[in-house]
Amino acid sequence: MSLAQLHYTAATAGDGGSGGRFTAVDAAIPGPVRAEAAPLLAYAAPTGTPERPTDAELRALPVAFGFSSLSDGSHLVSRTVASGTSGFHAHAVHLPADTPLPGRLLPVAAWGASGWLSSTPGRTRPDPLTSLALAGPSGGLSRDGLGDFAVSRGPWLAAVLGDIRRASEDPSAPQVVLVERHSADVARWIALAVAVLPREHAERLTFTTYTRHPGAAAHRVVGVQPQDAPDVRDPRFRVHVTTGPRPAGPVDDAWAATAARIWRHRAPELFRDAAELPGEPFSAGPLAVTALGAGIALASEERAAAADWAAVRPYALDEKRTQQLTAALTAPGEDRTPAECAAALRLLTALDGRSPAAVTAPLAALLVTEAVHGGDVTLEPPARSAFAGAAGQRAVDALVAELGEDLLAELTAGAAGGVARTVQLLRVARLLGLDRTEVLPGVVRRLAGALLDDAEAGTCPALPDLLDEQFDVRTALLGELDRLAPDDPAGAERLLARVPLPFTGTQALPHLRMCAAAPGAKARGAGRVEVLHTVLRAAGMSPFSEPLVLRTAVGLVWGRDGLTAAEGLALLGETTSDAHRTAGTWRHLVDAALAAPADDEDGPALAHDVLRAFPQEIDARVRAGLLLLDFAREVRAGTAEPGWAGRARSLREGAEPVEPSVRDHAYGAVARRLLAPDRPEAELFACVHSEDEELIAAYGRAARRDEVAALLRTDPVYAADCFTVWTSHPHAGDAWTRTRTALLEEVLRPVVRALSPEEVVAVEAGVESAGTSRTLDAFRAWNRPSRSLGRLGRRIAGRVRRG
Repeated sequence: MSLAQLHYTAATAGDGGSGGRFTAVDAAIPGPVRAEAAPLLAYAAPTGTPERPTDAELRALPVAFGFSSLSDGSHLVSRTVASGTSGFHAHAVHLPADTPLPGRLLPVAAWGASGWLSSTPGRTRPDPLTSLALAGPSGGLSRDGLGDFAVSRGPWLAAVLGDIRRASEDPSAPQVVLVERHSADVARWIALAVAVLPREHAERLTFTTYTRHPGAAAHRVVGVQPQDAPDVRDPRFRVHVTTGPRPAGPVDDAWAATAARIWRHRAPELFRDAAELPGEPFSAGPLAVTALGAGIALASEERAAAADWAAVRPYALDEKRTQQLTAALTAPGEDRTPAECAAALRLLTALDGRSPAAVTAPLAALLVTEAVHGGDVTLEPPARSAFAGAAGQRAVDALVAELGEDLLAELTAGAAGGVARTVQLLRVARLLGLDRTEVLPGVVRRLAGALLDDAEAGTCPALPDLLDEQFDVRTALLGELDRLAPDDPAGAERLLARVPLPFTGTQALPHLRMCAAAPGAKARGAGRVEVLHTVLRAAGMSPFSEPLVLRTAVGLVWGRDGLTAAEGLALLGETTSDAHRTAGTWRHLVDAALAAPADDEDGPALAHDVLRAFPQEIDARVRAGLLLLDFAREVRAGTAEPGWAGRARSLREGAEPVEPSVRDHAYGAVARRLLAPDRPEAELFACVHSEDEELIAAYGRAARRDEVAALLRTDPVYAADCFTVWTSHPHAGDAWTRTRTALLEEVLRPVVRALSPEEVVAVEAGVESAGTSRTLDAFRAWNRPSRSLGRLGRRIAGRVRRG
């Protein structure tokens, strides 16, 4: 087979190669192809090239050897060199669309072909590709030569292969720029890459070993001299300067890293072996499996790729290659990553039952060792079946001797890795058959506390497996959680919302059942007392027989919120004081009473019941506060003993620092009774003369209530009585003087001014009946609009004194 050729020459190799012409063209090559080929064949000599170079200088100039794609789907294999006349000569072979090179060799194999010409021939010559299938690569692209080159470029090898891979996959990927002093080295780079690429990608990879202008080149991979290297920060390029410092850091591409290791071990034949294995293009698995089988050491990421590939295709390897793979994976090393261990576990799962214990037991032993000493708390122990048979038992015995003491010691001391680590060690201990009897109580106690402290820790995926595998651990852990739940019901509720603990067996677990039922009961939107009833029913036990369920229920329903006084009354009425005393919930009842707002009459009622129910538990200060509330109840009910002001003051002093709501309950109750039409006069006198500013202020606030205003408007006798009281006791003290003066001006005057003349006459009659004619004169003087309150107040006080 002979392919069409062309020759393109220019007398001067200027920038861009302008002035070139075709000196010999096969008639089979159409004009559009020639027009498109011309700029691809042009040549620009490096900067600083002499105008008339010597023969030695010409031979030192770079060769632009390339494989180019044309718009019609055809390709050019070309070689352009500087000519003796300071110009250039290009010799190219045209490959029609879908036409491979002879013998399906890759284009870079033509680099050293002997048929390339440096000048236009005088007669038709055989094309340089005709004998490639027989001659094979030459001119530095031999197997040994490429191996030497790969070793010399070791630090850059993986990065270059990875970038060429992306360039061959994705037309929009950055162009790969290889900075080398010699174009032959660029050709070697191409040879290294295409030996690794899948065949269909290798055959399509376009390249040129030399160009002055990489951005203008249409090739995916280009070679440039150091002086023409683009900025490494330019996003259009992936620049590799092998003449500069070595790159730092690993390459995040297992396929490229594995291929680089194979080249550095001078074993390119392994690429052919790997290509015969199943897998996606650019899958690192086949390369890694082949390399490990050949004894090439790989990094952890690459070993993980091998294990993952084999785990998906355990049938793809025969027993010998499978044993080679597992032997390589279990070889001593300290660089194993969690990803590698997880892949090894997947491989072991795939091999378990398919391969003998001689294959699976070493892999399982590695995973157990990594679980104990590796630090990856997510690594699961292997299945017990991996240690089947005598070989497996010997492996287990060796693991017990090596790891047993350390494992139990860590469990005893408390695993630093928290819940996940504890679960992992318990599973490994059971796998190895270790006796955990002595350490289990402490382990379970710490594990339960950790779960309640951090419910998210309970989402450890291995926890359900542990509870499913180990009945003794499940029983002990659930029992401990149930014991702790009354002291932290919210933590238990959070845990159960995230972790479906299996407490549906024979254990009672009343507190855990309540915690599981609480979210649903709350979601139904019922009142809190009804939610309490629901969760108590879920316990399956009565508070009378198991008072601690009451503590759990109260904690679940109210949490950090306080009970209202009405809820406290209901709770105390439904359950005995003994149950509250044992559960410790009596404190919630006390708090509910003391926190009741001043207008909540359930607060004093709850205080009365709490005082009777828990006489021994309440300290002196709290008792005084509750008694103050109970005193308010008695005043409202009319059963309080005489001496209200003194009683209120005495109880308040004993309750200091008294809650404002408690003080307002007591003082407000006294004030309201003293404003009632049937008030005890002696108590009013004692209050007015008590000089207790807060009690008198409470009287002033009570007088401004709507109920008082309504009575003043509708009851002339009540209005007259208030006038009489508020103009009396001139020597009771400053607090009373300020309060009564404000009440006359701000409360009574607006009401009286709004009355009809007839209603005012009725009030006057009441004033005269309650006092004297002078009191009536004082009222009339006070009610005259022209008089100022200060002057009237003085006149009223004088007349009262004279009366």
